[in-house]
Amino acid sequence: MALPALVEGSVRDLADAAGIEAGGDVFQRLLRERIVFLGTEVSQASANQICAQLLLLAAEDPERDISFIINSPGGSIYDGLAVYDTMQYVSCDVSTIAIGMAASMAQFLLCAGTHGKRYALPHARILMHQPLAQMQGQAADIAIQAEQITYLKRQLAERIAFHTGQPLERIQADSERDRWFTADEALEYGFIDQVIRTKSYGQRSASSTEA
Repeated sequence: MALPALVEGSVRDLADAAGIEAGGDVFQRLLRERIVFLGTEVSQASANQICAQLLLLAAEDPERDISFIINSPGGSIYDGLAVYDTMQYVSCDVSTIAIGMAASMAQFLLCAGTHGKRYALPHARILMHQPLAQMQGQAADIAIQAEQITYLKRQLAERIAFHTGQPLERIQADSERDRWFTADEALEYGFIDQVIRTKSYGQRSASSTEA
């Protein structure tokens, strides 16, 4: 799918939103290599920047892969869904790589990478659990909030089931409480496709879902 003319004609605006400046720091240098890095909580600020970076890179080259490195404790569901939708929208493949920790919403983004191009370093840890909520207000307002949380819980479970190949019922049961995965366990579960043991992660390594 081609990007809208608005995006194609505003690469400089996207660059500004993505935080790219002339010279730049190490993260900007990574971006020039088509590497997007999430190293904080998933928030409105981090999500907006990542979405802008993905759109910018897709506008520059709609065929070349983007690498999305994730080291995050998770965060906002709605902001995470904005990143998720952008990952699915861009025409180029988005390869995801977990380092350190990919917890909660970060786990969701990890497994949403292009199938066959989802990775984790050997000591990365992945956490899956159900959405957390702090509800307050009048009884009617709390009921509305509870309904939204129930909807989001099922929506996330359905997407995780789709990306991992696990039955929806298993995802729902396993996410009732915090469940931690090692990199090898995440591979077996379907969150990732390969555990990176050398830097040549585009090639097969000792740990892969391929026969």
